[in-house]
Amino acid sequence: MQADPFTGQPSRLCGGRLPAADDCRALQHDHQRRLEALARFRAAAEKVGIGTDPDDDLVLWESDEIALLAGADPLWGELDEAARAFRATFPIISLEEFGFPEEVEDLLGDGSPRLRPISSGVEATAFEAADQSIYKFFMPRDDGRIGGTFEFHRGDEVALHAEASDGSYQAMLEKFDLIMRLGGMPTEVVGVTRREGVLVVKQTLGRRLAEGADTSKVQPADLIVIPSRFLRAHRDHPRLYFVDDRPWLVADLHSKNLVEASDGQLRAIDLLAAPLPADLIAKEPLLADWLERVRHDPRAGVLRAVHDDEL
Repeated sequence: MQADPFTGQPSRLCGGRLPAADDCRALQHDHQRRLEALARFRAAAEKVGIGTDPDDDLVLWESDEIALLAGADPLWGELDEAARAFRATFPIISLEEFGFPEEVEDLLGDGSPRLRPISSGVEATAFEAADQSIYKFFMPRDDGRIGGTFEFHRGDEVALHAEASDGSYQAMLEKFDLIMRLGGMPTEVVGVTRREGVLVVKQTLGRRLAEGADTSKVQPADLIVIPSRFLRAHRDHPRLYFVDDRPWLVADLHSKNLVEASDGQLRAIDLLAAPLPADLIAKEPLLADWLERVRHDPRAGVLRAVHDDEL
């Protein structure tokens, strides 16, 4: 494992070379450990009455912020320990480390002599480094939201409507975990900038697909088609995926979010996702039944099979 050329932190990624299987497993473990640490931190904050939505204050928390209170009360001590454990998985970095000037307002406009701009979208701006590694910088909004997710509500003609909405740091970290679970491009969380709240990740370089290429038949194999009577989402290729037995909506794996890796495989570099809401599922018995069956058998039909002698 080499050092990242910008932060000096240990890094498993370099250019377009896919990391070894052991390194990919380690990256996946890092994503899961980070999410577990954030969940612990969130729970500890809620115990002392600190709001956790949006979660930018948690993510940007200085590890020694409540050191004086930590020894005075067990709950504050628990919060201090949880904050430090989370920060160990998600370090504070600076844009200056990547060659950007101080007080950056526009990453593309201000630029860095050490990074070549690749693309800029609603969520992130991507750059290529000298070693051909890809760095993505996700800019937060003024209200503390970052990236995207889905919001759900019940429909008249379908069980659920899914609408894209502003996300959170947790949703972003969950997305990177999902990309790895689906065999996507290896993705490494570099850190978050204290002053701007910019989330920085590193990915393996891949070859872009042709603009507008049809990716409907090359979706990751573990994704399950959702019957139209159950969900309507105005995003490309909405699919179902189970994370530790919990159903998730995964979408937007279009031509801009899939690339060809060095092994010739198409791999996701981005997506839009959110867990399906348990409270709304409970109000839709047919959907709940299908989700339970399709969790064990991806080919399960909308309706439960009925034997002839039961007709």
